[in-house]
Amino acid sequence: MILDMLVPSPGESISEVEIAEWLVNDGDYVEKDQAIAEIDSDKATLELPAEASGIIKIIIEEGQTVAVGDVVCKIDTKAAAPDNIKSANSKKIKESKSVISHEKKSVKLTPLADAIIKKNNINQKDVVGSGESGKITKDDVLNLINNSLDKEGREFDSKKMSTLRRKIAARLVAVKNETAMLTTFNEVDMSSIMSLRSKHKQAFIDKHDVNLGFMSFFSKAVTKALVDFPDVNAMIDGENIIHYKHVDLGIAVSAPKGLMVPVVRNVESLTLREIESEIKRLANKAREGKITVDEMLNGTFTITNGGVFGSMLSTPIINPPQSAILGMHNIVDRPVAIEGKVVIRPIMYLALSYDHRIIDGKSSVGFLCKVKECLEDPKTWLMDNNIKKALEL
Repeated sequence: MILDMLVPSPGESISEVEIAEWLVNDGDYVEKDQAIAEIDSDKATLELPAEASGIIKIIIEEGQTVAVGDVVCKIDTKAAAPDNIKSANSKKIKESKSVISHEKKSVKLTPLADAIIKKNNINQKDVVGSGESGKITKDDVLNLINNSLDKEGREFDSKKMSTLRRKIAARLVAVKNETAMLTTFNEVDMSSIMSLRSKHKQAFIDKHDVNLGFMSFFSKAVTKALVDFPDVNAMIDGENIIHYKHVDLGIAVSAPKGLMVPVVRNVESLTLREIESEIKRLANKAREGKITVDEMLNGTFTITNGGVFGSMLSTPIINPPQSAILGMHNIVDRPVAIEGKVVIRPIMYLALSYDHRIIDGKSSVGFLCKVKECLEDPKTWLMDNNIKKALEL
């Protein structure tokens, strides 16, 4: 029986995907549920599992865009598994499960790499494979071609942007073109939070098995400020303004496939421990490429932390259709004036980018000042003057 493998729907509103990479070769024997390909949508990268065991015939090459429901490969389910091959052809099999075979295998190629080699009459031995177990990819072949053409030795390579990266690029350009985006700044003395974390961090980890980071304090500060400045937690819908009564907070995460923004739901009702646990869970899924589309949709406000990469100051771009985004930056000891004296304090610069069509200057500045107030006195504003209860210790 020949089984047609169709492109599954990664989520609502997604109509097409890109075949990012085949994890097996044409003609390999695959087992049911084995990951055979990675597919890129404009939201995330997902694995495509085999629906049955058998010999695979690849129809769609790497880099091609296909519609949801299209056939990308066929599986001959009547084919028996070769004794010395089984499913070891998959590049996802770890070394501990390597093929039990005394015959030395030839270096493998992706179907697209093989086609480029034949078209350009390239000696396969000249190509160094960068894939697992030395597998040759299309980029390896293109790099060889580019380097051969470059007589002066100034190397470069060319790689097609993933569907996710193209979508991010289009959205960022759209934001700049379609919103009246401005950015306002402030600075925060992080002394109180750093002292509080230093004193209770280990007990928090021991009790809850999760780190007490800065993000939970910023998340709670944001929810407090959004109550006072509801326009910041709103969006434009045609000629209407929608004000949200809840805070679904997007947390920007740098993942291997690009920027991801998982959403922590109903932050206003969560404790510091619950916020930290949910951020950890979502961030891990994003970095592992396992985040779902639903976990990145319908945020009402976003926080991005460029400080983890050393950024001192930036103007973050709004995550549409939201109306504002808060940028955190690195913490640096700076001289500041306190009661007429110059002292050294750990200072973080904050940036609020906002859509001026819906948020006026008074609201944007007031929101940022409220966030600053909450962070500089977390015991009063974020913990109801009971630190141990707030930390659930």
